[in-house]
Amino acid sequence: QVQLVESGGGLVQAGGSLRLSCAASGRTFSSYLMGWFRQAPGKEREFVAAVSWSGDSTYYADSVKGRFTISRDNAKNTLYLQMNSLKPEDTAVYYCAASLSRSTYYYNITEEYDYWGQGTQVTVSS
Repeated sequence: QVQLVESGGGLVQAGGSLRLSCAASGRTFSSYLMGWFRQAPGKEREFVAAVSWSGDSTYYADSVKGRFTISRDNAKNTLYLQMNSLKPEDTAVYYCAASLSRSTYYYNITEEYDYWGQGTQVTVSS
């Protein structure tokens, strides 16, 4: 089992940047496929980005491609999401998630992830 705690959310103006972190404890961090998801009020939780176990492969939703960067530091048991050129439509609660899957095929599927953090609010003002 792994425990996940997000941090780094806040209020930022459109065009600004934020860096989210997700600290993991428990079972070996490097054994998990890791992802970021977000949920805006009244909407379903949606995929944002994922990273493979070693960090060599990354995957992004079309809506954030070119603006967001996912990365991980297995030595520090930490997942990151660098968010640049933020837009008001990026406003949501952001969640990190860990998957025990040994395949990246379903990296963008919510049900594929086994453990979730409590979320951190990101608000982008226009």
